[in-house]
Amino acid sequence: MQTRLLPGQSLALQQVLSPQLQQSLLVLQTPLLELRNLVQQEMETNPVLEELPDEPGPDAQGESEASVDDNFKSEFEKLASLDQEWRDYMAQSANSGTDGFQRSREAKDKRQFFFDSIAVQETLQQNLLGQLNQSALNASDRKAAELITGNIDDNGFLQSTPEEMALNSGFPKEDFERMLASIQSFYPPGVGARDLRECLLIQLNREGKEDSLEYKIVSEHMEDLGRRRFPEIARRMGISVEDVQRAADNIAQSASWSGVCSRTAKLCAAGCDGGKGE
Repeated sequence: MQTRLLPGQSLALQQVLSPQLQQSLLVLQTPLLELRNLVQQEMETNPVLEELPDEPGPDAQGESEASVDDNFKSEFEKLASLDQEWRDYMAQSANSGTDGFQRSREAKDKRQFFFDSIAVQETLQQNLLGQLNQSALNASDRKAAELITGNIDDNGFLQSTPEEMALNSGFPKEDFERMLASIQSFYPPGVGARDLRECLLIQLNREGKEDSLEYKIVSEHMEDLGRRRFPEIARRMGISVEDVQRAADNIAQSASWSGVCSRTAKLCAAGCDGGKGE
């Protein structure tokens, strides 16, 4: 159904304010003094309305905060007092009687033994670097020594030659040879050797046996020694087989480092290839 306008009629939009909006506009336009009187009259005529109390000022807030602080301080002091009483009670319980003292002493000893039993595992490279730090070296020598240490495996054998390290680093080969001789004087005896023969020679030399029969056997007959060809060694050196056997036992005892000692024991007891004891 369509709405038709008759002649003389017109269509227009007209905004009508709601009573609430009219009241809001009236309040906004009323001066402050008249607004107070208006609110007072409205409260007297309308029993449902209620006046809210004013918010506390800064002084009142300060007093409230001070009261909260006092309460917190009081509670904290009570807790501190209880904590001290509990500590005193535990101390008296631990110290009362011989049994309590003995248990406390035993617990302390066990705890100390536990801490003393904790072993710090140090790698061979860390050990060598620690000894290296005790030497007065210039920058180039220290760099060469650190490269040598990095090329020593866990068994103490050098895995790279001075020529290879010089080629890879650009440092002179003489620097590596000089620093290698220095590292071979470190502990454990025999570290930095290129094979088992050199390792045993270093150990024998450290014991002052460079002129001994053991030193000569290792130096000149290492392969036959590793294969336990004692008669062949005796024939070449013009000595008895018993002398060779005795020298082989002394060589095994000269291996003072456990990482090489086990390999040397195999060398003298079961034989090896005369190289790195593999």
